[in-house]
Amino acid sequence: MEQPKNNPSPRLRPLPQLIFASRWLQLPLYLGLILAQAVYVFQFWGELIHLIEAVFGSKDALASLVTSLGYKGTAIIDAATGKVIGYEPIVKLSETIIMLVVLGLIDVVMISNLLVMVIVGGYETFVSRLDLNGHPDQPEWLSHVNASVLKVKLATAIIGISSIHLLKTFINAENYTEKTLLWQTLIHIAFLLSALSIAWADRVMGGSGNRPH
Repeated sequence: MEQPKNNPSPRLRPLPQLIFASRWLQLPLYLGLILAQAVYVFQFWGELIHLIEAVFGSKDALASLVTSLGYKGTAIIDAATGKVIGYEPIVKLSETIIMLVVLGLIDVVMISNLLVMVIVGGYETFVSRLDLNGHPDQPEWLSHVNASVLKVKLATAIIGISSIHLLKTFINAENYTEKTLLWQTLIHIAFLLSALSIAWADRVMGGSGNRPH
């Protein structure tokens, strides 16, 4: 019995073909995000190496960590005026500094995860298929990704990143003003409400809530 021939793809007219091919203009953007991820890898290992060196007593590494964190020692208060006239030098790696550095490393990892979702999901959704079906390393979420799913996942990832930033701020709260603490909290709440609104709108419009996961 003669096997049915696959129907060839319909040939587009010149203008629709040009418009459809314009999606490849996004390729340099995704390649740029890959380079940005490489920068985050470099930043991650730089901070981790400084932390390890500080654990073994390196004063230069400790000073570098303190500067990058914006961390300050105990305030020195003038007895006469009651004003802060300086801060005691930090000569020892404390638990608070370690916690802030580790949270910073987690923050880098979460942003890197966000970049992967944007690069892989965005390319698959808006540029071209990756043809990863059956590949052992295919991400589970990629099998049902589309613009709506990607939007919800990105909003969730941004909330996680914002939570890490807010936690870092409250651990180091003595070095921030009340206005800064208030605004960071309000911004985090705004991110949370935005993500809930996106997820609710997607479910109402028959988005990811009606697809099997």
